[in-house]
Amino acid sequence: MKFKTLNKNSGKDKLHSNDVIADFLHEHLEEFGDPKEDILKALNYVFDRGGFILLGLENKEIVGAVVINDTGMSGYIPEHILVYIAVHHNQRGKGAGKKLMEGALKLCTGDVALHVEDNNPAKFLYEKVGFTNPYLEMRWKRKQ
Repeated sequence: MKFKTLNKNSGKDKLHSNDVIADFLHEHLEEFGDPKEDILKALNYVFDRGGFILLGLENKEIVGAVVINDTGMSGYIPEHILVYIAVHHNQRGKGAGKKLMEGALKLCTGDVALHVEDNNPAKFLYEKVGFTNPYLEMRWKRKQ
């Protein structure tokens, strides 16, 4: 697997457009994913505000993708948030997710936060590469 990094300095990739990446993430995140419109917002954030997309490629085809958005903060809030990581179902169990995660963490210049559902199998990967759960996240949602 080869890596390709996209960010606001590198510009967008003609072969791997945001639509192509969003389609890949939408398909391979399965029940833990978001609507394609929300995935596109996270991808556009990379090019508008900061962060990166790390693609795992085999023969120019996407076999894995990580999306990291920069928060613009540090110290009390981590500098980065891992928004998405997905591996093609044919690549699962072969170490591709770990390689992608380790590659993405090397590109980060500070701490990284993420949100994961307790029943998501990716939780094991996150713990394996060093993520811990020292906090309980709570959310308040404005009623529409």
